[in-house]
Amino acid sequence: MAPKTTSGPGRAQRKGRSEGRATAKAVAPGTGGVGRYTPPEQSGRYTRPIPKEIRRSARWFGASILFLMIFGVLMILLNYLTVLPGSVSIWYLVAGLVVIFVAFMMATRYR
Repeated sequence: MAPKTTSGPGRAQRKGRSEGRATAKAVAPGTGGVGRYTPPEQSGRYTRPIPKEIRRSARWFGASILFLMIFGVLMILLNYLTVLPGSVSIWYLVAGLVVIFVAFMMATRYR
């Protein structure tokens, strides 16, 4: 039977044995020496919120989303009713789906 050692495999210490910190804890200026918290304004990581009047979409944006949705559905519908030239074509279906997809992507950016 192998003798018991004070350390685990490699350099790992056995559970429950603590030697303490090797270096002193860094303290951020202005925090009073408690913890590691630094206010965002001091650390330079603060970003001001965007004002509401800037975050609004243009008036034409919502109308163009609706137009693209309706246009895509009409293109698919008219293709199956054989109203569009070229009889029933898969390209009308693909174009209609692409137009609807573009409208959905625009809708995710609408504010």
